Amino acid sequence: MTNLRALLSDNTRKRRKLLDISQAKLAEKVDTSTHYIAQIEQMNKFPSVEMLERIAEALEMDSPELFSTQVFTEEAIKCVQDKVQADLDEVSIAIKKRITEIKIIKN
Repeated sequence: MTNLRALLSDNTRKRRKLLDISQAKLAEKVDTSTHYIAQIEQMNKFPSVEMLERIAEALEMDSPELFSTQVFTEEAIKCVQDKVQADLDEVSIAIKKRITEIKIIKN
């Protein structure tokens, strides 16, 4: 039998980390305390339906996904790809800037 508190806790934490947001930021988005978000993730509290809907919206997912046994594999891969691309873009810009600086110094 599946433990709904465990699923909610695990999926909330995984999705929050996937989106790279803190408990404090999630709490701010759903208009609650950081302590309450921590209590949900520690399986000490179970939110109301309204709060579940706000949490799902803040985590950019549908409410039923909070209780899914599926892993966020595809989304995790996409998130990592996006972050890597952003880092590569930053490095590329920094390299181009440095090359321009070197050219100026040589001239």
